[in-house]
This record gives sequence, C-alpha cells and structure tokens, in this order.
Amino acid sequence: MVPREGPESAQCPCPSLASLNAKDVLRRKHKRKSRQHQRFMARKALLQEQGLLSMPPKLGPSPLPMPSEALPGTEATSSGMQRLRNEPGGASWSRKPTPRESAGPRPSKCVAIDCEMVGTGPRGRVSELARCSVVSYHGDVLYDKYIRPEMPIVDYRTRWSGVTRQHMRKAIPFQVAQKEILKLLKGKVVVGHALHNDFQALKYVHPRSQTRDTTYVPNLLHQPGLHTRTRVSLKDLALQLLHKKIQAGQHGHSSVEDATTAMELYRLVEVQWEQQQASSLPPRPEDREPDSSTDMEQYMEDQYWPEDLAQGTRGETEAQDRRE
Repeated sequence: MVPREGPESAQCPCPSLASLNAKDVLRRKHKRKSRQHQRFMARKALLQEQGLLSMPPKLGPSPLPMPSEALPGTEATSSGMQRLRNEPGGASWSRKPTPRESAGPRPSKCVAIDCEMVGTGPRGRVSELARCSVVSYHGDVLYDKYIRPEMPIVDYRTRWSGVTRQHMRKAIPFQVAQKEILKLLKGKVVVGHALHNDFQALKYVHPRSQTRDTTYVPNLLHQPGLHTRTRVSLKDLALQLLHKKIQAGQHGHSSVEDATTAMELYRLVEVQWEQQQASSLPPRPEDREPDSSTDMEQYMEDQYWPEDLAQGTRGETEAQDRRE
C-alpha cells in the first residue's frame, strides 16, 4: 500500500519562506517604533514652540566656570562640581544638601521638653500633666506653665514633681496647654529624657525621626561605666558627662532644669547622633534624581494627548510613511 502524501507534507514550511516572514515581522515592528518616535518628537517640538516645555540645555566643550566667575543659578557638570568640592577652601556647589552631608537640624528647629506629672484616679496611680517646660537649643525658656489635670489630683508627688496645691491656683486647663505645647513641637526635633512618658502625658505622638531621647546617649559614647543599668537616669548622666548636679534638694525636680540638661547632653553628642540618624534614614524623594525622559515618553502616548493635537501629529507621521 502506497503511503499518501497529504497534510504532513503540506505542513512542513519552506526554510526560505520562514526567514522571509521573520524579516517582514522585524521590518514592520521597526517601522511601528519609528512612527511612535516620530510622533513623540513632533509633539515634543509642538510643546516647545508653545512654551509649555523647556528646551534641553545644549552640551558643548565650553570650559567650566571658576567659582569667582560663577553666577547664581549657574549649573555645572557633575565632574566639575566634584572637582570644586575637593578643592581646599572651596564652597559647596550643591543646591540641596543630602541628609548625609548635613550636620543636623538647625538650632531654630530643635527644642527640649520635660514634663512633671501628678497622680489622679484610684489611689493616685494615674499620671497626668501638671507642669511642662520647653527650652531652645541654646537653653532659653520658650514655655513653662503649670497645668490643671482633667481629673482631680489625689497625689501631688511633690518630692519628685515639685508641684504643690498653690501652683494649681494659676494653672491653665489641660486642653489649652496641649494646644500651646504642640504648636511649639510641630516640625521640630524634640530632645528629652524618657520622652515616651512626656508624650503620653501630652496625649501626643511625635515623629520618631524627629525625636532625640537622651537615654540613648550612653550607646553613642560607648562608655562601659554607663551600661551597668538598662536605663541611666538623667541625674547620673548629668553628673558623669556634664559634671553638674541636678535634682538636688527636697523641693522636687525642676522641669526647666531637666529640659536644659537634656539639651546639653544632646549637644554633647550631636554630631555622632545626627550622622548615625542620617545613615539610617532612606533617601528623601526630593534627593532622588527624576528620570524626566521616562516620564516624558510616557505622557507623550496617544492616551494622554489631546484628541485634536494627537490627530494632527499622527497624520503627519502617517503621511511621511506613505512617502517612504
């Protein structure tokens, strides 16, 4: 019986035809990309003519201006900028310092806080705010007021808080004090000792990246003598590192003195602390270089383009294809 040559032989394509089809597919694909690029360039030129898109700076062999010749707003190449930075005595030419380059928050953006609490509730076990002090980077008192708790005071805790019944005569309501204090803390780097207690009394949560708790100071200094306990008191830190005595006497703590001491401790290790803080933070969005070409290409697509303008540029590219 003679085998029939039917569909099997018909399904086997000729190698020359397959190669021709592949070349044709590549040619059409390249032509489609070319048309897209032509539309992109046409739309880009149209936007530049209408003043809606700035012209790209022209690159040329012009020499890099010296620091004495540079004008405000003049931009230099990255290699030139690096060369200027490396010169001794040269100024920094970067527009915006990165977190790693900056030494830390400006003094006007840094405050220290300390709160004194009294006991309310059953057996006076609930701690409520009775005094709050805020000082500046240089130790100037920005806020110091006595505050009337929301619940009746059961225990003044005068031995530690320094608050007495007489202080409550001129105390202001908690709600009023809270608004005044939070207004001072907003947008600031807040320094203090065991700040979670102060923020809890204020019923407030401050951003962690803007908080500097001086209980962390021993870890920055790496002094074995300060690691004997899990948390060193502000009094001990002041004695060992600042050589000053605080919280002495029988009249209780002074929130102004404690806040000032916390700021002094922060300033003692400010450089190390801020360098470590900057290295642990992710880069801010404004520090990242935007890829403008990718964004531009994306929004030059037909779906983002006005219909009347899209038809005009599309018609021009199709006319060029027909002429080709």
